[in-house]
Amino acid sequence: MVKEIILNYNITNHILVPKHVIISKDEVKELIETYHCNIESLPHISNIDPMVKKLQAQPGEVIKITRKSSTAGMSTYYRLVVVV
Repeated sequence: MVKEIILNYNITNHILVPKHVIISKDEVKELIETYHCNIESLPHISNIDPMVKKLQAQPGEVIKITRKSSTAGMSTYYRLVVVV
């Protein structure tokens, strides 16, 4: 039996948690066209990931993650929400 933990702390305020946003269907289409890939080839993120839960993202949606990088300044990653 899996217990759902209710977080009393807002994880988005933690210094090590990068910015996560759900992108629109139009942005997904643009992403696919720009990188000549399909949505299933994107890296996955679990539907039980704490940030996915916080965003209330649904399986099939794409999350854009923006991280600070010491070499590139800012790095952007895309993840497809999947059921584990």
